[in-house]
Amino acid sequence: MTMTDGTDGTDATDAAATVLLVEDEPSIADVLTIALRYHGFDVVAAGSVREAAEAVRRGRPDVALLDVMLPDGDGRDIAHQLRLSHPAMAVVFLTARDAPAEIVGGLSLGDDYITKPFNVDEVVARVRAVLRRTLPKDRIAVRPPLRYGDLELDEATYTVRRAGRTVELTPTEYALLRFLVRNAGAVVTKEQLLRHVWRYEHAAESTVVETYISYLRRKLDVYGPPLIMTRRGVGYGLASPGSSS
Repeated sequence: MTMTDGTDGTDATDAAATVLLVEDEPSIADVLTIALRYHGFDVVAAGSVREAAEAVRRGRPDVALLDVMLPDGDGRDIAHQLRLSHPAMAVVFLTARDAPAEIVGGLSLGDDYITKPFNVDEVVARVRAVLRRTLPKDRIAVRPPLRYGDLELDEATYTVRRAGRTVELTPTEYALLRFLVRNAGAVVTKEQLLRHVWRYEHAAESTVVETYISYLRRKLDVYGPPLIMTRRGVGYGLASPGSSS
């Protein structure tokens, strides 16, 4: 099996948008940095208010992705300072504080407010959506579509086509199909799907995977031969492109 998703992972120009990521938890910062760079953004990471201030002095980011609770201060103070010094810079809060008053207060300072735990792809999509309002179109990195045989997933618009025809999927169906395509050539277990698509921390007795696999088959197989194969007792994989069984 083969899978292609474009060239080297991005098609951004030298003028790609820069994200200032201010997050003091290394595991979260690493995941977000990898995801944002994968989608073509330049990333400058900081773990404190002081480091964020130094990063802004060295160069002006296009958007700040800010944790609120930092070891030496409050991310909202950074947002306030950025609004004064760089009024056009976009600000997105990323925090565990999810009380309505916190969200309303955050939105009065920033352009968006994302609560933890979060889906990494959602964070990337929302950063891109904010930048569409603040940057010229040629400054926004666009991820090339994921392709597998006659299947195409557009990660900018979250649309799916098979054999040139649009396939209407729900967000969960899209996330499930994307995970299978990204792991084409391998068999993925039910436990992996529950963890990566549904964010279950441990395997659960549930038929949700089987149900959604059935939904995908019903929608995809209208436009071509069966695509999703079951490996009994193991998991699921994609049929080789051009396979008729």
